[in-house]
Amino acid sequence: MQKVFDGAGGALDGLLFDGMTIMAGGFGLCGIPENLIAALRDSGVKDLTVISNNAGVDDFGLGLLLKTRQIKKMVSSYVGENKEFERQYLSGELELEFNPQGTLAERCRAGGAGIPGFYTKTGVGTVIAEGKPHKEFNGETYVMETGLVADLSIVKAWKGDAEGNLVYRRTARNFNPDMAMAGKVTVAEVEEIVPVGDLDSNFIHTPGIFVQRIIEGEHEKRIEQRTVRERA
Repeated sequence: MQKVFDGAGGALDGLLFDGMTIMAGGFGLCGIPENLIAALRDSGVKDLTVISNNAGVDDFGLGLLLKTRQIKKMVSSYVGENKEFERQYLSGELELEFNPQGTLAERCRAGGAGIPGFYTKTGVGTVIAEGKPHKEFNGETYVMETGLVADLSIVKAWKGDAEGNLVYRRTARNFNPDMAMAGKVTVAEVEEIVPVGDLDSNFIHTPGIFVQRIIEGEHEKRIEQRTVRERA
């Protein structure tokens, strides 16, 4: 299978349809598939359910898709830093399924591992647990959460090869490996595509079996919030 594509638009060709569910890796603006997000915007696909830790900022990352009203529902953990997200949610234009951060990560991991549901103590006694099954284990109450899968996962890695093996760099790993496993189709963008065999098999984070398409892109790598101090 030829996995390497020249650009983000070509890598998404034939995969998109209105109303689909997309997982998007990243944490804040760290490790986000920014080229693939821009290509989603340019495609015009709409009524999306997007599973992502957060929604970028107003003019970058998933904020681009909010600006064009292409997202119908967000399944997220953190929803700060984005005024348009806030405006759409409070006005009833955007649906939100809110998750504790660890629960969201485990839902993605479980979906990729073929686990339909699991129990956790996180959220018990809060609005997060309302309407969900509860069960006692060893005298403690747990709430059931379901695994998540997506029609498409888009992820960002540091290096990859033509077989789709991926290596992430430091904290940019975040949600990307779990989401790469949980997509029916996974498209990865990397900073560098290296020859097959160059990646040490002991340090591959996502095996190529989970990746169907890969592109090499240029990345802006914005900082979400820059905090500096004045010189003494």
